[in-house]
Formats: sequence, structure tokens, C-alpha cells
Amino acid sequence: MNHGFDDLLAKNRAFAESFDLQGFDGVAKAGVAIVTCMDSRLDPLGMVGLTPGDAKIMRNPGGRATERTLVALVLGVNLLNVERVLIVQHTRCAMASKSERALLADISAAAGTDASWLDLGAIEHQQLAIIEDVHRVRSHPLIGDRASVGGFLYNVDTGLMEQVA
Repeated sequence: MNHGFDDLLAKNRAFAESFDLQGFDGVAKAGVAIVTCMDSRLDPLGMVGLTPGDAKIMRNPGGRATERTLVALVLGVNLLNVERVLIVQHTRCAMASKSERALLADISAAAGTDASWLDLGAIEHQQLAIIEDVHRVRSHPLIGDRASVGGFLYNVDTGLMEQVA
């Protein structure tokens, strides 16, 4: 067995000692879903004053409304109490800092093998991408008017969010 996780398992045992989410039904108690980036500087719940159980969180590189994200949002809106969807990208995002070609070159160099076949989804214009993703969610036939959808840019240096769409 790989022991590279011992520190995390120890922290999990400490977490479990005061665990109080048992019996929760898994719906979004605050009616919120947050689509955001996988960047470790983001605290999706904390940035909007929510706590575990309040929201559904979907994370991916760049915080995009991908096909799988749309599936999660359809489930959230129709079955899990989601009434508001926040699409949150952030400043100084690696996905918005370089072209697709440059990011693929960086990955190829780091991995030591060709990565040019990957589709990363680099973001050329961040505010436009946010607007497009908001439209994509709003116009989905299984979401539509069932949820309010907003697009935001989170500043990793100040902690503030600006609504873009």
C-alpha cells in the first residue's frame, strides 16, 4: 500500500472526530451552485459566505461551463434545490495567461512527451468567456428560467468578486 497519504489520512481522522454533516440529504441548502476553477487559491464556499452543505461545487481548469459541468447543473437545478448558479473565473488564471499552443508546449516539456493532442480550453478573452458560459447555462433546455445565472471574476489578490454577466 502507498504510504504517501498518511498525513492526509491522519488529518481526515481528526476531521471525522467533529464531523456533523451526517444524515444530510445532499441538496444545496442555500440553493446555490458554483462553477469555478480548480485553482487552490479559491475557497468557493468561503468567498460567498457559505458553508458545507449550502452549495454544489463544480471545479475544472478555468471554471468553464463544460459539457460535464452542464450535466451537473441540470441535476442540481432539477433534483438538488439549485436556484442560483455562479460561474466564477479568477484573475491570474493559468488557463487565461497563455495561448493553447503555449500551454501545450509547457505540458509537453514538463511531461517529457507530446501533449499537443490535448484540448485544454485556454481562455483568450476572460470576460467574453464568462459571458459565453453564462449564456450557455441560461439557454440550456433543462435549466433555462429554472435558475438565475451570473458570471463573475474573482480577484485572487483582493478576494473580491466582480459581476461580469
